[in-house]
Amino acid sequence: MIKSRLNIVKSRGKLICGVNGQLPGFSSVNEKGEYSGMDVDLCRAVAAAIFDYPSKVEYKELDTEARFLAVQSGEIDLLSRNTTWTLSRDTSGGMEFAPTTFYDGQGILVTTDSEIEELEDLDGKSVCVLAGTTNQQNLADNMRQLGLNYAPVVLQDANMLFTAYQEGRCEAATSDRSQLTVGRAGLNKPDDHQVLEVVLSKEPLGPVVLDGDSQWFDVVKWVIYAMIEAEELEINSQNVTSFARTKDPQIRRFLGLEGTFGEDMGLSNDFVQRIIKHVGNYDEVYERNIGLPFDLERGQNALWTDGGLIYSPPFK
Repeated sequence: MIKSRLNIVKSRGKLICGVNGQLPGFSSVNEKGEYSGMDVDLCRAVAAAIFDYPSKVEYKELDTEARFLAVQSGEIDLLSRNTTWTLSRDTSGGMEFAPTTFYDGQGILVTTDSEIEELEDLDGKSVCVLAGTTNQQNLADNMRQLGLNYAPVVLQDANMLFTAYQEGRCEAATSDRSQLTVGRAGLNKPDDHQVLEVVLSKEPLGPVVLDGDSQWFDVVKWVIYAMIEAEELEINSQNVTSFARTKDPQIRRFLGLEGTFGEDMGLSNDFVQRIIKHVGNYDEVYERNIGLPFDLERGQNALWTDGGLIYSPPFK
């Protein structure tokens, strides 16, 4: 029988979270050893919900091939590492995918003078790609379908990918479009490079937990939904205290002022207030990490009310 992951985390006094660590906007670390990014903020939100302290997180940097083993072995409590939700990963690896936190698609990065404008132009070209990713398989599938030849240059992590590309060891690089946008900004001359309009795939990115522990899955799932619902209700880190004085029954239930939503999951009833106070709503997290630093519009990651795909089930 699987031990309660929530109880393990509580007893340990901290959350162990697997991250990329090399992808600004999602998870990266500064010279002081401080982590930041959308994926990091999810770890912080879970810690805030449990402990009321978002800092009670130990981060483990994992490459694309080690990340799933870390989940399966129980080395980490939560994988929050720009990971694509697929059928095979969800059904055959003993893992459970929590709700999508970022809708992405695979793209192609090239120099502006390369004369590469579409996928067909990669025929006979070398392409940098990360090992053990959906990007690697998608590229192979698309090129095979079109009857095109190419030379894959397979790298182990994002830093190696962009270094190889910048050094000219490949004529194009492929990854999630968000990752290419972030990576392009870090190149020596960003304006000499472009992410093509072509989109090779759907890449729904989200966190992963070990299968078989419904309570822990619920905790992670509803932490995500809490940030989304907070944005829809226009509750943020700056006004959550004033909202706690509301008489609106919907908001009172959401903030844990009425009912037992938190207790039913093994959390404090005010877990939503903790998340919003310490980390913010989905919009705050997005703008802080992706929108403002990289001028990346919400697009599919807008709320459903704004034409996007971001949506929370009712807190009822």
